Amino acid sequence: MQLPLGIRAHDLAYDQLDQIAKAVSVKGFHAVQLALAKSIKNVSTVTGSLSPGYAKHIKHVFNQHEVNIAILGCYINMIHPDEKQRDKLLDRFKEHLRLARDFGCSIVASETGNVHEKMGYTEGNFTEEAFQQVVESVRILTDEAGKWGVTVGIEGGVNHPIHTPAKMKRLLDEIDSSQLQVIFDPANYMTPDNCHDQEGVFQESFALFGDRIVAVHAKDFIIEDHKVKMVPVGQGKLRYDLLFAWIKKNKPFMEVCMENTKEPYIDEGRRYLERMYRES
Repeated sequence: MQLPLGIRAHDLAYDQLDQIAKAVSVKGFHAVQLALAKSIKNVSTVTGSLSPGYAKHIKHVFNQHEVNIAILGCYINMIHPDEKQRDKLLDRFKEHLRLARDFGCSIVASETGNVHEKMGYTEGNFTEEAFQQVVESVRILTDEAGKWGVTVGIEGGVNHPIHTPAKMKRLLDEIDSSQLQVIFDPANYMTPDNCHDQEGVFQESFALFGDRIVAVHAKDFIIEDHKVKMVPVGQGKLRYDLLFAWIKKNKPFMEVCMENTKEPYIDEGRRYLERMYRES
């Protein structure tokens, strides 16, 4: 069974579309997570500049290299403290949703933001108020997604309001929409306290929302000075055997996009994932 493996476009050392598409293919990947603002620099991708024709052009360039756009990354601060700025960010995400099908993609993804303008760790993200702000924004986005028959993919993480598997499950229950699904990045849930029981974290996640996972992010982590530090794929402690065994049994052919892995680690990381998948 083949592993449909992809990579984030902005982890490659190119910023022009044709260069990115060629590099993804040459590196042995079949899919890409494309965050327009982070990846394409020579043509405007600001809100309002996108069109069905532009989206189809981008799709065509990747298709020429036999690469599909697995995920459109539109990572916004959906609970930005400035309401006018928050509305602008939500409008950008909505634009991605409207055009996702023209990109040949059905998933637009984001994390859940920060109560402060600047991203970073704050316990303010873990309050009920922050959670309800996420619910409000995600409901707006899923309502828009329903109009276009596409999916909002939400990625949890320990520095964000959706910081535990239980909080992800609660979000899914609160929204109660099939337009809302999960981008699962297991490294994002690791802490110094739980990393020694990865099997428990994986099993909790799969039990709570495994049926809602539509794509996976692959990166790695180590513990340094009693803190979690993200590292390139294959350079850390993540239990890919647990992840891939579950995927093979429950979600065959689900796309896995490598991230946080740049040169000179890309080839090594891809080979590592392929080997772990074969052996799982």
